[in-house]
Amino acid sequence: MEKRRRDSGLPQATAKTPKTPREEERLVAYLRSPEAIRERCGQLCSWVCEGKSENFVCDLTQLGRVADYVIEVIRGEYPNLDIPFHSRWRHFEVGSVQRLAKLDNLLADLSAVEKAAAKFDLVIVSVLLDAGAGDKWHYYEQETGLRLGRSEGLAVASFQMFCQGNFANEGLPQVDALRLQALTEAELATGFQVSSENPLVGIAGRLNLLQKLGQVLLASPHLFGDNNPRPGNLVRYLLGKSENGELAAKTVLNAVLEGLSDIWPARLEIAGVNLGDVWQHPAIGDDGLVPFHKLSQWLTYSLLEPLQELGLKITDLDRLTGLPEYRNGGLCLDLGLISVKNPDILTSSHSVASAVIVEWRALTVILLDRIAATVREKLSMSTEELPLVKILQGGTWTAGRKIAAQLRTGGIPPIQIESDGTVF
Repeated sequence: MEKRRRDSGLPQATAKTPKTPREEERLVAYLRSPEAIRERCGQLCSWVCEGKSENFVCDLTQLGRVADYVIEVIRGEYPNLDIPFHSRWRHFEVGSVQRLAKLDNLLADLSAVEKAAAKFDLVIVSVLLDAGAGDKWHYYEQETGLRLGRSEGLAVASFQMFCQGNFANEGLPQVDALRLQALTEAELATGFQVSSENPLVGIAGRLNLLQKLGQVLLASPHLFGDNNPRPGNLVRYLLGKSENGELAAKTVLNAVLEGLSDIWPARLEIAGVNLGDVWQHPAIGDDGLVPFHKLSQWLTYSLLEPLQELGLKITDLDRLTGLPEYRNGGLCLDLGLISVKNPDILTSSHSVASAVIVEWRALTVILLDRIAATVREKLSMSTEELPLVKILQGGTWTAGRKIAAQLRTGGIPPIQIESDGTVF
């Protein structure tokens, strides 16, 4: 195993490096699975609950209170409990503006598969640009007069750039590899209205992700096509993986992780394979690695809707995990499911590789499953009726934002993270 990122100060796990290429291949495949996310995060959650963490305690007696709060938020947002998926598409609808109708008009002359490919193009780029924006940046949408911040602002900015053809050499509403590689920081800053008065956290990291995306599109023709490689060609690959009109959500995640792993900067590697959103913690036995794949799962959830529009039935939705990011994690902290042992944790800024953030994210993954089960029990609904992806939307993410706004100016998360624009 080879460490490529800068030293975070986190104690190194004692890793048993696989001895054969086959063992290395198996370990990479395992670390890319939702099962590994739950198993490794579960180990850390148990470790915290046993009182062994220097950073957190976990109080599971608060589950009912948190579930009640989430249900209150769900009923406020979706009174009839008809909840859509938690995906990037919700952000394109901010302000009740019919932006997706504008997109459909732009794509009106395309076939159904071509439309889905264009939507893949849009959502892949938009999700990769969705890391935390900071509380000072906003996007002003001239068409509507709306001033939007955070995820919604990033979504609308990327949506407008896409519709204007900024990600394709021919000026079309699509994304192509060569254009991404040629994209400059100045062009991205212009599209996102960045200035000294309107600073965006991690713009260089965002640009690097898009440029790296251009490179991996060219490097993986079986996923992204030989002729005019583009993210949207992943639609055709996934159609080929479907059986009897059904496609497992995990199959989509596997394609995302295989196709995009090399875009992540300075991350851990095994046998030259970039592991992406995988970090180290000394409490984890054997290799010491904890996978999360937050952006990749967020992207997967966002890709499912264009596939459903093609008539595919998505199966095994709840094999994917909740998203370990600061809204869901903040909900757990703000409502007392998690509390800190040292108040300095709440006043300091932490690296994503630090033990504090790895533990917080691991707790979030496991507690989201617990919250979801409690919410379903209280609403007398099944997993099929109310899958995790809907509880996230209805839901924990919205509730996390709401409680943060009540407790802190600007709705900032309870723990501050040093973001490079590629994780949160």
